[in-house]
Amino acid sequence: MIVDVREPQEFRSGHIPGAVNHPLSQFDPARLARGKPVVLICQAGGRSARALRRVLAAGRGDVRHYAGGMSGWRARGGQVI
Repeated sequence: MIVDVREPQEFRSGHIPGAVNHPLSQFDPARLARGKPVVLICQAGGRSARALRRVLAAGRGDVRHYAGGMSGWRARGGQVI
């Protein structure tokens, strides 16, 4: 599961197919899915790293973040809708 922590207007401007939007401004680690891999992403990696720190502080170790963010995803030719 891909969780995009950018704000809604950023998410609407283009996101990874199938991603869900949980903005960092309202981010709650308890809302993340359990039982499947979760990857956090933002624009450049900073916000997803902050979200990951919150997740780790909440006791979850099964979540990762995409350090390159959407900028890196796009640069590598990743699909965006």
